[in-house]
Amino acid sequence: MFKRKRIYGLRTTVTIMVCGVITLVLLVLYIIFSNLIIPQKRQALEDKAITIARTIALIPLVAEGLNEGKSKDIQAYTAKITRRNDILFVVVTDMNSKRYSHPNPSLIGLPFEGGGLDRSLRGEESVSEGEGQLGKSLRAFVPVYNGRGQQVGVVVVGLSLERVRGIVRQNEWIIIVILLSGAVLGAVGASISARKIKKMIFGMEPSEISKLLEERSAMLQSIREGIIAVDDEARITLINLEAERLLKGAGLTGAALGQPISDYWPTLRLEAVLKSGEVKPDKEIELNGTTLVANSLPIWVSGTIAGAIVTFRDKTEITQLAQQLSGVSLYADALRAGAHEFMNKLHVIMGMTHMGLYDELQQYVSGTVINYQNEIGSITRQIKDPVMAGFLLGKLSRTREAGINLILAEDCYLPESAGPHITHELITIVGNLLDNAMDALNGMENKEIHLAFRYQQSRLICTVQDNGPGIPEPIRELMFTQGFSTKGENRGLGLYLVLRSVDKLNGRLEVLSEGEQGTTFIADVLYKVKGDDNE
Repeated sequence: MFKRKRIYGLRTTVTIMVCGVITLVLLVLYIIFSNLIIPQKRQALEDKAITIARTIALIPLVAEGLNEGKSKDIQAYTAKITRRNDILFVVVTDMNSKRYSHPNPSLIGLPFEGGGLDRSLRGEESVSEGEGQLGKSLRAFVPVYNGRGQQVGVVVVGLSLERVRGIVRQNEWIIIVILLSGAVLGAVGASISARKIKKMIFGMEPSEISKLLEERSAMLQSIREGIIAVDDEARITLINLEAERLLKGAGLTGAALGQPISDYWPTLRLEAVLKSGEVKPDKEIELNGTTLVANSLPIWVSGTIAGAIVTFRDKTEITQLAQQLSGVSLYADALRAGAHEFMNKLHVIMGMTHMGLYDELQQYVSGTVINYQNEIGSITRQIKDPVMAGFLLGKLSRTREAGINLILAEDCYLPESAGPHITHELITIVGNLLDNAMDALNGMENKEIHLAFRYQQSRLICTVQDNGPGIPEPIRELMFTQGFSTKGENRGLGLYLVLRSVDKLNGRLEVLSEGEQGTTFIADVLYKVKGDDNE
């Protein structure tokens, strides 16, 4: 069995890493102090001793006393120097190593002890450690010269070696205390920094953040909408694959990340969203012949706008989806109407069976079958597009159910279209015009709708005429506006879709309406036929 690797939290990891770095830095500083600062302190003490010795050696009283063999004045002077400079001793000797001064007066006149005097007797300065009557000491030796330049003796200044070592140890402890204080402060700072970092990332661990980013990236790339996000300076920070595909299809290429959105996609005007903070839903944007439907909204962080995001789709794809849904709805309505009509006929058949009217039943069934076959035969002869033929059969059943007589012109003809998108657009036109005509006939008697198709030289003229009350002039000016309706809320989309589909088929729409004489819609569109060489 494999042992699972232990994973530390972010706070623990940051604290350990920072403390490790601080420890390494402090260790380096300790080595530097140990090899530079502490030796410098000892050197400073040595320099102090030799400086005092040089000063004493230059005093005429010392050289004269050595020449004359008098120690009294020398002893008095060196005793005063010893007290004022807080040193262990000052010893003056002649060239025979005889003492002329000493902190212990009884030793004056006796030979110098502890060694180290040989080099000074030869005229050299030196520093060494030695042990004499006063214990171990750090001693500085400086030659003494008379006025004629002749060496007449040596000055020895001694510092207590124990005191020197104590000062060095004191410096070492000061360094250690400073370094330990730095380590403690560093550890506390690391802990506080780790806590603050954890708070900034909402208490999440790095593994959780990584997983969240991977999930977000997968989600953004799988969405069927283009997504672009910008920062507060309107520079692109995110763009998913669908956005790149849509924009590439519209002619926008090149690297997008880091680019100002105004340079990459000028017509989007996302900077306005950053400034105003307003949401702009379902805005249609033309981009090199491609129509995109975009939703733009700001990104708020702690009450301020930190960026903006836009989602968009190709309007053609949305339209096709809407048309498919609309077609399904229309087919469902047709089936429902047919089922309702079929049930009515079954009720008639059942009643006539119970009453034993078999001859009348046979005549009724024969008439129904003949009418249905005539109806189907008429549509299939005139309407060659199977989808449109099925659609019109459903509409015939629905209008019959509503008490409306839908009349298909005897001389109309509709060849099969070159592609399903043409059929979809035509169904949108005819379906919405028929629905609009049925709504106009509500509450009227002798309801009639006339439908005609006339095809000639790649053009199709579709006419829908009703005998309703007509459309007033003020309404005719607004009825193609999206959302405008005289029938209540959540209406006003049908005629807008009709006009849009007519535009897509490079056509034009004409409306003829007079009061109490009905309304006629004439749509003249480009209609490509299946198998046409000019397609």
